[in-house]
Amino acid sequence: MKLNRRNFEIARARACMSQSDFEAAGIPKGTLCRAMGGNGLKPETLGKIARALKVDVTEIMETEI
Repeated sequence: MKLNRRNFEIARARACMSQSDFEAAGIPKGTLCRAMGGNGLKPETLGKIARALKVDVTEIMETEI
Protein backbone atom coordinates (compact mmCIF):
# COMPACT_ATOMS: atom_id res chain seq x y z
CA MET A 1 0.00 0.00 0.00
CA LYS A 2 1.23 3.48 -0.79
CA LEU A 3 0.61 6.85 0.77
CA ASN A 4 -1.05 9.53 -1.35
CA ARG A 5 1.37 12.34 -0.62
CA ARG A 6 -1.00 15.17 -1.53
CA ASN A 7 -3.85 13.86 0.60
CA PHE A 8 -1.45 13.12 3.45
CA GLU A 9 -0.11 16.68 3.41
CA ILE A 10 -3.66 18.08 3.44
CA ALA A 11 -4.66 15.86 6.37
CA ARG A 12 -1.44 16.71 8.20
CA ALA A 13 -2.05 20.45 7.76
CA ARG A 14 -5.63 20.10 8.99
CA ALA A 15 -4.43 18.18 12.05
CA CYS A 16 -1.53 20.63 12.63
CA MET A 17 0.80 17.68 13.22
CA SER A 18 4.56 17.97 13.44
CA GLN A 19 7.14 15.22 13.14
CA SER A 20 7.32 14.95 16.92
CA ASP A 21 3.54 14.39 17.02
CA PHE A 22 3.93 11.42 14.68
CA GLU A 23 6.82 10.08 16.75
CA ALA A 24 4.67 10.36 19.88
CA ALA A 25 2.02 8.32 18.05
CA GLY A 26 4.61 5.57 17.45
CA ILE A 27 5.49 6.43 13.85
CA PRO A 28 9.27 6.84 13.42
CA LYS A 29 10.68 9.58 11.20
CA GLY A 30 12.25 7.01 8.87
CA THR A 31 8.88 5.39 8.25
CA LEU A 32 7.34 8.70 7.20
CA CYS A 33 10.33 9.49 5.01
CA ARG A 34 10.01 6.15 3.20
CA ALA A 35 6.26 6.65 2.80
CA MET A 36 6.76 10.16 1.40
CA GLY A 37 9.33 8.74 -1.02
CA GLY A 38 6.72 6.47 -2.57
CA ASN A 39 7.74 3.22 -0.93
CA GLY A 40 5.07 0.74 0.00
CA LEU A 41 3.81 0.44 3.55
CA LYS A 42 2.33 -2.39 5.55
CA PRO A 43 -1.43 -1.95 5.95
CA GLU A 44 -1.03 -1.61 9.72
CA THR A 45 1.51 1.20 9.29
CA LEU A 46 -0.79 3.12 6.98
CA GLY A 47 -3.53 2.54 9.56
CA LYS A 48 -1.35 4.01 12.33
CA ILE A 49 -0.68 7.11 10.25
CA ALA A 50 -4.41 7.52 9.50
CA ARG A 51 -5.28 7.03 13.17
CA ALA A 52 -2.74 9.68 14.21
CA LEU A 53 -4.29 12.09 11.69
CA LYS A 54 -7.83 11.09 12.74
CA VAL A 55 -8.85 10.30 9.16
CA ASP A 56 -10.08 7.19 7.43
CA VAL A 57 -7.23 5.23 5.87
CA THR A 58 -8.84 5.53 2.42
CA GLU A 59 -8.32 9.30 2.60
CA ILE A 60 -4.54 9.01 2.60
CA MET A 61 -3.84 5.82 0.64
CA GLU A 62 -2.94 5.81 -3.03
CA THR A 63 -5.64 4.26 -5.17
CA GLU A 64 -4.49 2.44 -8.28
CA ILE A 65 -6.70 2.43 -11.31
